[in-house]
Amino acid sequence: MILSRTSQYAVQALIYIATQPKNEPVLNRDIADHLHVPPAYLAKIMQSLCKGNLLYSFRGRLGGFCLREEMEKTDLMHILTLTEGIGFTQDCLLGLKVCKDETACPMHFKWKPIKEKIVALLKEQTLEKLAKAVLTGKYRLADLPGAAISQE
Repeated sequence: MILSRTSQYAVQALIYIATQPKNEPVLNRDIADHLHVPPAYLAKIMQSLCKGNLLYSFRGRLGGFCLREEMEKTDLMHILTLTEGIGFTQDCLLGLKVCKDETACPMHFKWKPIKEKIVALLKEQTLEKLAKAVLTGKYRLADLPGAAISQE
């Protein structure tokens, strides 16, 4: 369960948006600049997050992206299921097509309890908690602007 670059960018972008004033659209290029992410690649990721009902997208001069209502309560597991696919926690660590208790790979029973702990951890972490940790200065998210840090 190593995260793809797409998932990393998606989570970072969502945390960044969650640190911004509520209901104020954030431009894709601003997110990309602050996170040092390629804007075109980020735009595709943001479109998929809109399709997954995590974000609103607004066009035009005052356009950008905003979290949908109550999406700050979204947990990381939900986000990663959108970006990695439903097989994210079900796929075999060694890449076998069928790997379950009855047809286990050599790593299955060692990996299973670790995977369950990781899934539980991801379900505990919400965008709200992560954004709060960034805003309070406890953690850093790329080059978060000083204005965002001083909001709380």
